[in-house]
Amino acid sequence: MTDNTPAPPTNPILKRLPLIVIATFAVLGAIFLRDYLTFQTLADNREALINFRDNNYLLTVLIFIAVYVVIVAFSLPGATIATLTGGFLFATFPGFLFNVTAATIGATAIFLAARWGFGEKLGAKLEGSHGMVKKIKDGIDENQWSMLFLIRLVPAVPFFLANLIPSFLEVPLHRFVISTFVGIIPGSIVYTSVGAGLGEVFARGETPNLGIIFEPHILFSIIGLCVLAILPTAIKAVRGNKDL
Repeated sequence: MTDNTPAPPTNPILKRLPLIVIATFAVLGAIFLRDYLTFQTLADNREALINFRDNNYLLTVLIFIAVYVVIVAFSLPGATIATLTGGFLFATFPGFLFNVTAATIGATAIFLAARWGFGEKLGAKLEGSHGMVKKIKDGIDENQWSMLFLIRLVPAVPFFLANLIPSFLEVPLHRFVISTFVGIIPGSIVYTSVGAGLGEVFARGETPNLGIIFEPHILFSIIGLCVLAILPTAIKAVRGNKDL
């Protein structure tokens, strides 16, 4: 299996340094930022944000993407609020493109940090293992595209976990980036569209329905996409059974 992931440093401490930095910022962010990166903060600063966007659109886009990347890359609280903000500032389109792009860049940073720190060594151990562990590893390797899209589409899979799992399974960088970008589009469109309607929500003094993705008309659509993602794997399994 070919992989164009940059070669990690040889020093064990340097290899783990990016992941240590991410983990440190994640803990500090959870402690000190959780009360700031909130819906209420967005509501309190909505007029200032709109004014700044109207006067500096391109700069606003660049700053927004940079902040979103930092939130995702360092696993800081507020990723959902950032997605809503993308819709609030830039509408569903092109807002969801900005959201997906930033989330993919941030996710790739975590993927590379985990791959450099532990994934390469763990992947080699799994590859050299025997029995059920090796069978599971081989099964994932044979159906990487399907599995990658599936973990992105299933709302119950935490985003951070979906970044780590591929790094431990020797997934090539290009597959990770493509599956992340495409796989998070459905959920991003949903939440970005919620953000695009925040003006009316603010006017009513309400909070947005962040559980909308689990409503039947949306959830069934996502389930349908999950079925399509897993279909090649299922077909391959059926054909394999027939050959036995």
